Amino acid sequence: MSAITCHVLDTSLGKPVAGLMVRLGRLEAGAFEELGAGVTDRDGRVKGLLGARALAVGVYRLSFETGAHYEALGQASFYERVEIQFRVTNATEHYHVPLLLSPFGYSTYRGS
Repeated sequence: MSAITCHVLDTSLGKPVAGLMVRLGRLEAGAFEELGAGVTDRDGRVKGLLGARALAVGVYRLSFETGAHYEALGQASFYERVEIQFRVTNATEHYHVPLLLSPFGYSTYRGS
């Protein structure tokens, strides 16, 4: 399993978000370099974002294409994309980033 994983739950529907594009980047010389991308599975999870890369200390960004999710549902929403930036301070740990999503709000936290 990747050292960085995520999980997307649509709190307005009470279920995981399947088919959502997620991209992972790392800050390098002032710009984010894309390290990987994936689509959430039926449980709303993306597990292999880093691929075979080793986790390194630094600033990372997860980008969730949330507008496409609500457009496919035919539902209005406010956020076209949710971007979460976080700092990896220990490259031996696992970083799980859940996104709790609704059409007009979201929250996140560091999971386990």
